[in-house]
Amino acid sequence: MQQCCGWMPADRRPFGEIRQGVERLIDAAGPGLRLVGGDDGGLAAAVGVDLAESAELMLVVAGRPRFARDGPPASPRSAATLLTRWQAQGRALLEQLYGPFALAVIDRRTGTLTLAIDRLGIHSLAFAATTRGAVFATRADRVAAHPEVAAALSPQGLFHYLYFYQVPAPGTVFEGVEKLLPAEWVEIDAGGGVRRGFYWRLDYRDAPRHDFEVQREHFHALLRASLGRARGDDRVAAFLSGGTDSSTVAGVLTELQGAPARTYSIGFAAEGFDEMEYARLAAGHFGLDAREYYLTPDDVLATIPLIATTYDEPFANESAVSAYHCARLAAADGYRVMLGGDGGDEIFGGNERYAKQGVFELYGALPAPLRRGLVDPLAALPGMGAWWGGRKLQSYVRQARIPLPERMESYNFVHRQPLAEMFTADFLAAIDPAAPAALLRDPYNRAASDSYINRMLHLDLKFTLADNDLRKVSAMAAAAGVEVRYPLIDDAMVEFSGEVPPDWKVRRGYLRWFFKHALKGYLPDAIIDKRKHGFGLPFGVWVREHGPLRERVSDRLADSQRRGWLQPGYVERLRHAHEAEHATYFGKMLWVLVTLEEWLDAQPDRVARGHG
Repeated sequence: MQQCCGWMPADRRPFGEIRQGVERLIDAAGPGLRLVGGDDGGLAAAVGVDLAESAELMLVVAGRPRFARDGPPASPRSAATLLTRWQAQGRALLEQLYGPFALAVIDRRTGTLTLAIDRLGIHSLAFAATTRGAVFATRADRVAAHPEVAAALSPQGLFHYLYFYQVPAPGTVFEGVEKLLPAEWVEIDAGGGVRRGFYWRLDYRDAPRHDFEVQREHFHALLRASLGRARGDDRVAAFLSGGTDSSTVAGVLTELQGAPARTYSIGFAAEGFDEMEYARLAAGHFGLDAREYYLTPDDVLATIPLIATTYDEPFANESAVSAYHCARLAAADGYRVMLGGDGGDEIFGGNERYAKQGVFELYGALPAPLRRGLVDPLAALPGMGAWWGGRKLQSYVRQARIPLPERMESYNFVHRQPLAEMFTADFLAAIDPAAPAALLRDPYNRAASDSYINRMLHLDLKFTLADNDLRKVSAMAAAAGVEVRYPLIDDAMVEFSGEVPPDWKVRRGYLRWFFKHALKGYLPDAIIDKRKHGFGLPFGVWVREHGPLRERVSDRLADSQRRGWLQPGYVERLRHAHEAEHATYFGKMLWVLVTLEEWLDAQPDRVARGHG
């Protein structure tokens, strides 16, 4: 996985001291390290990325940036071209960059460091700004390790992890370390001052349209163009879950290369989790060169330590196990690039909550006199909760009164219980419990749309895609030696999705109306009509059944109880609920706690002692 890091000291330092400071950043980066810099300040380090330097500027870039939306990726030696253009245009250059990238520019003339990442957040950058200088890296833990930062664990970051199962940008799990948001730039001056803004936003269309056939043809052309750009000149394979996205990617890839696409699918020998039948249906329909692998509890047990060392922060999407084993199989067959179908739900309206929230939005659309004069009084009648329909009405009104996007957290594991029953008083005193809601409101309210559908999509581009799914797949595939590319979030496809009106995304509760109708006759009907599943993991079920996995979980939960963050009886109540009630639901929180403990155990002692 491409990595870069650097340090811009606020004062003039001897070159040797600057070098030592940056070497602390990259001491675990491995072979391929290159350094650039000078006595007058600034130094960048890179592994597998491109560097360029002039008398005034130093620039480092990771990824596959493009200088035109529909053009090919820049040459592997793109830093020199970027540096020349930056000298002429400055930050305005960002508006002309497309594709996945992370960029850092140190300007010796102004004493500033400018950072930016791509529009969808496929790449990431973290930074810390102090009065003694600025540190940046593609990994937050590397920033935290720099001696000018020496960051401890953040209680707020830990709370966000337990709430969201990852630490969403712009925060991190380290005090004083931040991450860039998608399409964001950050400029840091020599005194530690920070300016930030966005160089791009997705424009959404709210108005209806009546040219389905025209847009359908355009969509199919975009699919082939996007797949072509993602494939490039490389020999590629593809993930295949059997859903609409991965099946479409595999089918178009087969067309483009004129030979069956090689695909990799994961199955589970657990009732209610295995979706291999749909992957096989897609394979037969398109004549794919398909490979299958059935995960076992032993695979999960063996992969847990790898997850802990792969991520720079605790990360609890259990599908990381499946992503790794898919990529590992592809790597063993000689593939170094895979195509993923991620992003289709977040641009075309495929997540079930979009339809569910539409039901609650009906309440707000009722005339106020009807709500106040009939619905609300009816729900408040004494004894209404004693009968089934009354309970449903009361629950509906209670949730409908909560505005979006906070309403979507009604079923959040942490949100649904009193925080004082889960966390200790000391931990709660160190956090802001309202911060998760503020994080959700930011992308929701920044959406260039009045439609709640488009606003939810814009939120999910950040929370579901950039913070979660892309990190999950890219990092675990990189651990197997594979680069993943995402044709469905090609810039041209994403901009096209903005022109798809809300009622073409979710139509009377039907998800991805345009996407699915545009692919009628191309995909099998059974795949179009199936409910979304993906690479879910039966972790909670296997913990009950598999002795070694259960023992590993038990050991890690004991470690968690000693941290002083959770109430003494909370973990035991969680374990009992997992055993006696719903294994999958409560198993999710077990995975969250186990993953956190594994990650903490893999950190240096400085970090492990940082809080609690």
